[in-house]
Amino acid sequence: MTFNLTLNWQPHAGQQSPRDHTISFGSGQMINGSAASTYQGCATKVNPEESLLAAISACHMMSVLTIADKKRLTITGYTDQATATLGKNSGNRLAINHIILRPKIEFSDESELDLLGLQKLHHLAHNNCFIANSLSSEVKVTIEA
Repeated sequence: MTFNLTLNWQPHAGQQSPRDHTISFGSGQMINGSAASTYQGCATKVNPEESLLAAISACHMMSVLTIADKKRLTITGYTDQATATLGKNSGNRLAINHIILRPKIEFSDESELDLLGLQKLHHLAHNNCFIANSLSSEVKVTIEA
């Protein structure tokens, strides 16, 4: 399976190296991107660090939903307040070196899981998340009650 996108950047008159760009996905969706404001980007546009965090958060959720379907658990809501931290890696280079996912899952009454059941669900989801398996950064899942 292969995924494609087109990233387009154009210079702007009067700016030496503007960071604004567009990303068009194979699905037809398009987003306006930029660097993080710390790196001369526009704070109102999606930056690469946020895109990476969104990818892993969404992938974890998709894994949870797939596992829940197989176990016949009814999920009625899912929210994740995720965080990515930029810092120096072991090679002394800047990298996203720590990611925390804080998923909160709402179940129907008959599907409610105890803490141990939630831990098992998230552990299995993390192990099956394609994006998490592609990263060298630490990814921590903190269960939100």
